[in-house]
Amino acid sequence: MKDEKIVIVKLKNKMVKKNITGVQADISAGVLYLTGETDLLEKRVRAGYLAAKFVKNNKLAGLVVDIAVTGMKEPTMWQPTIHDDLLGSREFDVVIIGGGIIGVTAARELSRYNLSIALLEKEEDLGLHASGRNDGMIHPGMAATPGSQKARFNARGNELYNRAAEELDFSLKRPGSLLLFSSIWMTLLIPVLKQRCRKNGVPGARWMSRGKVRAVEPHLTNRQRGAFYMPSAGIVAPREVVLAYAENGTLNGVDFFFHTAVQGMKSEEDRVVEIHTNRGKIYPRVVINAAGVWADKVAELADDRYFSIHPRKGVDAILDKRSGCWVSHIAGMPSLLGAGSSHSKGGGIVPCVEGNVLLGPTAEEILDREDFSTSSKEMEDLKKHLYLNGKLRMKDIITYYAGVRAALWREDFIVERSGRVTNLIHAAGIQSPGFASAPAIAVELSKLTREAAADRGLSVVEKNNFNPIRKSSPRPAEMEPREREALIARDPAYGRIVCRCEEISEGEIRDALNSPLPAETVDGVKRRSRAGAGRCHGGFCQARVMEIIAREKGIPLNAVEKGHEGSWIVTGREESHEA
Repeated sequence: MKDEKIVIVKLKNKMVKKNITGVQADISAGVLYLTGETDLLEKRVRAGYLAAKFVKNNKLAGLVVDIAVTGMKEPTMWQPTIHDDLLGSREFDVVIIGGGIIGVTAARELSRYNLSIALLEKEEDLGLHASGRNDGMIHPGMAATPGSQKARFNARGNELYNRAAEELDFSLKRPGSLLLFSSIWMTLLIPVLKQRCRKNGVPGARWMSRGKVRAVEPHLTNRQRGAFYMPSAGIVAPREVVLAYAENGTLNGVDFFFHTAVQGMKSEEDRVVEIHTNRGKIYPRVVINAAGVWADKVAELADDRYFSIHPRKGVDAILDKRSGCWVSHIAGMPSLLGAGSSHSKGGGIVPCVEGNVLLGPTAEEILDREDFSTSSKEMEDLKKHLYLNGKLRMKDIITYYAGVRAALWREDFIVERSGRVTNLIHAAGIQSPGFASAPAIAVELSKLTREAAADRGLSVVEKNNFNPIRKSSPRPAEMEPREREALIARDPAYGRIVCRCEEISEGEIRDALNSPLPAETVDGVKRRSRAGAGRCHGGFCQARVMEIIAREKGIPLNAVEKGHEGSWIVTGREESHEA
């Protein structure tokens, strides 16, 4: 008790020196709690990071930051308006909370075993938060602190993507990453960077001279003075990966429940026995908390909150496909851009598997965990990345979007069983490089889940009929002419182009509406097929996409929704519809 008081006094003194007042600190069961109120969000952030250092140095179990900010109210979680008994008080061996990349990879990995698995997602589709709003980069693993969970899972996850892409038939490319130097003196860092790569298990990393960089990327800034090259850096289409894992999971027996928000839990002794949602109760034997920015709130429902999420927003800009020919590698130069910190890598230029180019992301601490708004200020911040490549122009930006990172104050992942709730497993703080790490995190979650299940008396064995293969819909635009002609001869729908920008056919849209986890909305079709994802943003094809949805679903046009429940596009009553 005396030691805890000393820690608190030291922390408070440190905060006073940093001009942070109005904050109270307390330690309970090894967890440091910060409460009170500050006049600025910046001070709340400084207090959180300062406390995180004290937690690490004093080997405390966790950190919870509940500091209010004067004049700012933290918004609550959006929830669906549906209320029914869809779950029907069913029992499942494993209940996964969250349908992002961590939830779906864990579901697919666990579907190898004789377990009944349910995944609960509050949105109408998968990957609508951070997992579908990132740049799709499969980080090589150099940036993570050696010995951290990020370093451990990033390197292994990067490696596992090769097999995953082959089995699940999603696009994976490895253009490699160039960490550009702005000064010749930065070459002194090469031994340090190489050693870090060796510690983190990053293969093939090497120095490239200015001339060699110019040879492979002739349009990069003249201010580059060589680069540290990491060939294992990859790119994917994030939503394609999320859906590929989920579709294979459902083919192997996973049950997905959408519009299903966790609202409460009932515990008995040291385990969760009931999960309460807007769609009824569900009875779990093991619970995996993969709730992203809401993971700490889910932990709180289970009376196991020992960590806090502080949301950090990032904005990316998307350039037209015609810009893709000017960019071959992922590239960034934080020192030139004045970006980057201990909590952000600074962003840069990222080529996309579809042919577009991304700029960003930015990094801004916020309070609203579902704030996906964008502003002109963020566009100004993104413009600085254009200076990296002389061929990229503002006029080529076709849209920009925001995502919210689920950052922990410790700036590392939590992938572990609860210390007080025996059937609860946390996957929290999975921000960058979380997408790259996901396949490895899923393997770890599978191991932890099987251990927890065994503790509950379940005999867990591998299935004989597990099928790791998932095939994507045919993509006529990517086929050789003869192959495409043969496909259209068999099914003329693949020859009827609906989306001109992305060259998406009626057949691909039909497939998206009839896949193992089918699209239900215009945005759902866009996520699966890219119809409407081009420069005109559906201005040409949206009406036709709606007609196809109405035909395939057997509903009138005025029942077709854009995305969220109630987002109807056509108003008025329609008695019948013919496509």
